Amino acid sequence: MNPKRKQKLIIILGGLAALGLATGLMTYAMRENINLFYTPSQVVAGEAPMEKRIRVGGLVVVGSLVRGDDLEVTFDITDKAESIKVRYDGILPDLFREGQGIIANGRLVAENLVQAEEVLAKHDENYMPPEVQHAIEQAGHPKKDKQEKAAY
Repeated sequence: MNPKRKQKLIIILGGLAALGLATGLMTYAMRENINLFYTPSQVVAGEAPMEKRIRVGGLVVVGSLVRGDDLEVTFDITDKAESIKVRYDGILPDLFREGQGIIANGRLVAENLVQAEEVLAKHDENYMPPEVQHAIEQAGHPKKDKQEKAAY
């Protein structure tokens, strides 16, 4: 085999090996940081993994907000079929309120308890995160039409 060809082959194989290693490392890093969305019904059914990062969303149950020591708050969220408790240590978003759709990023620490690291709320009272709207529809509560919204 020609020495120049051999050198090119070694360079190409080295490049492919480096590309494979980089791809493997990126896949591993992304798998560790993935946080899948679960509804309260899925959490209650045991589909959500314990102690792994997850996102859970639903409507904040009216009357469930309890403020504890310092900045600790607990509240329930529902998809209108099941409810779970969320505990959060921090300042809630200014736009957070009962009856509104939210998404909490955190870990499932008990059967029906999520320890949230972040709580997300949106500004428009008619807005609902798409995942939350889909979860409510899946639970058997169809999306409100414009006439029902006008009645409120």
